[in-house]
Amino acid sequence: MNNRRALKGAIAAIASAATLGVLAAPALANETSTYNLNGKSVAELAQHGGAQRIAAIGNGNAKNVILFIGDGMGDSEITVARDYLKGANGHFEGLDAVGQPAELGDTNAGTGQYTTFSLGGNSGDSAVGKDDKGSLNANPNPGKLTAVTDSSASGSAWATGTKTYNNAVDVDVYGNPQLNLFELAKAAGKATGNVTTAEIQDATPAVLESHSTERGCYGPQGKTDGSSNDAAKRCLVNQLKENGGIGSISEQLLDTRADVTIGGGSKYFRQTVQGGEYAGKTVWEQAKEMGYQTVENDPAAMNALEYKEGQPVLALMSDGNMPTKFNPSKATAKDPAKDANPTVCTPNADWLGNQGSSLADMTKKALDLLEANPAGDANGYFLQVEGASIDKQDHAGNACGQIGETDDFDQAIAYAMKNVDLSNTLVIVTADHAHTSQILNAQPAYALSTVLKTADGNNMVVSYGTAEADSRDEDGGYNGGDMAHTGTQLRIAASGPGAQRVIGLTDQTDNFYTIANTLGLASTSDAQQSLSNDAKTEVKLTDGKYVAESTGFNGDAVLSYELKDKSGNVVVASDSSTPVSGVRVKTAQTTGITLDKVTEGNEYTLTVTGRQSGKTVTVDFQAPARGSSDKEPGDGKNDVIASGKVNNNPKSGVLGNTGSAISIAALVIAMLAAIAMIVKTAKISR
Repeated sequence: MNNRRALKGAIAAIASAATLGVLAAPALANETSTYNLNGKSVAELAQHGGAQRIAAIGNGNAKNVILFIGDGMGDSEITVARDYLKGANGHFEGLDAVGQPAELGDTNAGTGQYTTFSLGGNSGDSAVGKDDKGSLNANPNPGKLTAVTDSSASGSAWATGTKTYNNAVDVDVYGNPQLNLFELAKAAGKATGNVTTAEIQDATPAVLESHSTERGCYGPQGKTDGSSNDAAKRCLVNQLKENGGIGSISEQLLDTRADVTIGGGSKYFRQTVQGGEYAGKTVWEQAKEMGYQTVENDPAAMNALEYKEGQPVLALMSDGNMPTKFNPSKATAKDPAKDANPTVCTPNADWLGNQGSSLADMTKKALDLLEANPAGDANGYFLQVEGASIDKQDHAGNACGQIGETDDFDQAIAYAMKNVDLSNTLVIVTADHAHTSQILNAQPAYALSTVLKTADGNNMVVSYGTAEADSRDEDGGYNGGDMAHTGTQLRIAASGPGAQRVIGLTDQTDNFYTIANTLGLASTSDAQQSLSNDAKTEVKLTDGKYVAESTGFNGDAVLSYELKDKSGNVVVASDSSTPVSGVRVKTAQTTGITLDKVTEGNEYTLTVTGRQSGKTVTVDFQAPARGSSDKEPGDGKNDVIASGKVNNNPKSGVLGNTGSAISIAALVIAMLAAIAMIVKTAKISR
């Protein structure tokens, strides 16, 4: 009887402990109580990898990965373009080849769908938020799902594996930078390339080159050509370099130092840098001083580019987004005359493809450069290619525009499929979100539409029904840019090693793990943090200036630092008021920090900390006094005064959420052991 009571008591205790664990877990993560249908809270979905649908599915191994993104290219946009260009039973050379086992002898092929929802608010409604001084909201509320994503949140999902809010670039819902595929690929010694028909600062290309709480933070003077400054409106002010932040998207692009960058947005590089080492110079001048091969609005110069060691390519081919392949059409109100005189799309004389800079041309140049790069040849590469204006023309209700951009995108895919080795290259084709165009059997009574004459001789009605009523112009047509995204799941297709991982229903964050693990990159938080295990910092006296040079912080996007004198007084320190304050890490490069207010002969302690990994380097040094050696301080170009390495010894007695979970697990294990002993004793007493 006593044994039975003890057994019941132990089981009750375990049940209580289990309940405690279940109840404590959400509280440990966040107090948000919003749940989705699978029982995950928004706070859980907001964690790195929290939204994966196929976390348990393994990966193939590939040397290279090419990700093709058709911006706004939902199933409807693909079908509209195919029907018009090829006929209803037609076939795209690229779009319809990737993922098809019978194409090009590829047996590793797969096609599926993925979900695209974001978190914490609609576009322009930052979940992080700003107060009246432009600082981060101290109490962000990310506690809801957002069914319709924008391009920045969706791009951040596949670039980092972390769901975030609309308007965010590679930061989580709390504003914390998340490592992206370019940073991880560079840490692994791979070559990287970024190609787009949009402004290179636009959301999709930006997610591989920067971290920003606001997607419109294009440059140090905001989103201007440099003749004015709206940075206070476009950016979180703490992110700007003059305020001690990591800098704008354009400035971070240069710090990221992708091997190949080709796109639009050249006018934003005419802005003047406002803070830091290059203050007073244009962003173009900064790029040249940093050793980039630069091309501005010159297709012939782009095509003439060749690989040069230590000189990455930055070729921006237009002031803004690139001109479309077809001239625009206009969606208008219902009118029988449109059926009798259907629209036929016409070529655009300003399209850069006429000068050898189609998306296929730019993709070819990027692949040539990456394959000529010793890093790409030896270790492989990751290339992202975006057909950007499918989305932009869909926003404008421009059927011909979006069709021409889908055709341009298809030709880029077709070129890659014919010219890469699918035995060692994974090719993925997908979109970032769906859009508004729909094929109907007749003109709608209330929505705007365009009637097109298709390749097979039939009329096709393309309807646009998501703009506000006041967007119609005086002729009853559409004259705006606010046709809306839709929240439907998207097609994803892949060919090459590991392509089957896209089969079925996945999530955009799964795409990050497909790419990262296929390339052998650090995909988990622990693996990423360990990339900074070998970080070190050297304090140098260079040309009379004291500089700290840090290398190996490859598990971090941002560094903070603090310089103290012998008495423990802070002499100088980085701003750590927000997650995007501090020093931008130059992955797989040297990140320099100028140490002001150092006095000759005095002793100092410098502490440099990786904001993502938590790894810290401490360097104790004495600033050389004049006359202390045969040469004056700073006579040498690189006089190392002192250095330090990361101390990887874990701190004892510190428990975070994981530690608490381990403690509960240990308690349960101990109770199970107690039950086993009681049961054993009970059997013996029989």
